Amino acid sequence: MSGMRRNIELKARLGDLSPARTAVRRLGAREAGVLVQTDTYFFVREGRMKLRETEGRSAELIWYRRSDEASLRDSNYRIAEVSDAGGMKEELAQSLGVRGQVRKRRELWMWENVRIHLVDVEGLGTFVEFEAVIDSDADDRESPARLAKLIEAIGIREEDRIGQSYSDLKGI
Repeated sequence: MSGMRRNIELKARLGDLSPARTAVRRLGAREAGVLVQTDTYFFVREGRMKLRETEGRSAELIWYRRSDEASLRDSNYRIAEVSDAGGMKEELAQSLGVRGQVRKRRELWMWENVRIHLVDVEGLGTFVEFEAVIDSDADDRESPARLAKLIEAIGIREEDRIGQSYSDLKGI
């Protein structure tokens, strides 16, 4: 796996993605594609681990650790590209056990150092996710203000913020 990486993240439930799409477009975010993904979660001793299969792309094994706070939070993670997703999934299922799967469709938008995802999660509804990628001290200092600007532009209310992963929301 590659070295440890870090994001500052926020996730919130949205009843309708259209106003959020309009708001991020107004801020100058650029569309970066649609990702149709299946995340298979495995039992692990610490943090969370999932095999992410994205249509038209290589699969990735992602391990991450973050708090379950419904506010801006650090996420520390590692990603490894996987050439044989089926074989990897079978090996991990046999050795660790499968917690469950989450299927989703994510519209990806990019703004400054922030990945904005407008997400439709099968069986759960629609959400927005912000991931401010921290690559420098400047990113670390400026990201909270950028995220606050996005929160305000989209009109995310405190009660719409979510601390859990989609796997937790699905009860898996």
